[in-house]
Amino acid sequence: MRTNRIRTTTLAATALVAALSLTACGGNEGTKSAGPAPAAASTDSRTTESTAPQTSETTAPPAGTPAENASTPARGKHAGGNGNGTAHSGTEKAAPATTTPRTACATANTTVAVTKVSRPINHLLLTLKNTGSGLCDAYYAPHLGFDGAQSVFPVLEDSKPQAVVTLAPGEEAYAGIGLTGEPGQSKLHPSKNLSVYFAKRDGSTYDKPVDLKLPAKTYWDDNGFVTYWQSDRADALMY
Repeated sequence: MRTNRIRTTTLAATALVAALSLTACGGNEGTKSAGPAPAAASTDSRTTESTAPQTSETTAPPAGTPAENASTPARGKHAGGNGNGTAHSGTEKAAPATTTPRTACATANTTVAVTKVSRPINHLLLTLKNTGSGLCDAYYAPHLGFDGAQSVFPVLEDSKPQAVVTLAPGEEAYAGIGLTGEPGQSKLHPSKNLSVYFAKRDGSTYDKPVDLKLPAKTYWDDNGFVTYWQSDRADALMY
């Protein structure tokens, strides 16, 4: 009887060991089917490490003071750039254009000469030269006075040019003086001196004239005239 109990006990122990062995094998297969979780975690770790910024390559330089940043031009080719990589703000002011001073032709910035011409007869020529450093406008016609006469010598309106004559430094303008009309129609007046008054833009004249010495044996009558200032000598003597 004791032998049977021992055998029975041995068989039961053997069965228990076998059952435990089968249970252990089944547990390992269940773990395998779930997938290697540690391996997945390792993969995520590598991905994070590869995309993380490297300190030695992406660290931005320290920002300067506002004054330093303002003094450094923006770089890059974009709207407002000049094509070579330097950007412009688009609000830069153009360099001021240089302008030549401009005024009316007067005694302070010109010289005037009077000469006798052979053609047409009984004519004189006034030559005005810009001696200033800027442009001057020769407005209207010169106002003439022979020997200090108070009356203004007649102006020939038909000689009015299409535009005011503008003289650059060194350039000249011309006015023709017809001394007489038809012979015998009016009394002749001998004169030795001529006063030339310059006109302003509004048509009035400057107070100070240019006083010129007339050519010898100069005579004029009440039918004489003076032309507007012309840019061409021939235009001044065509009347």
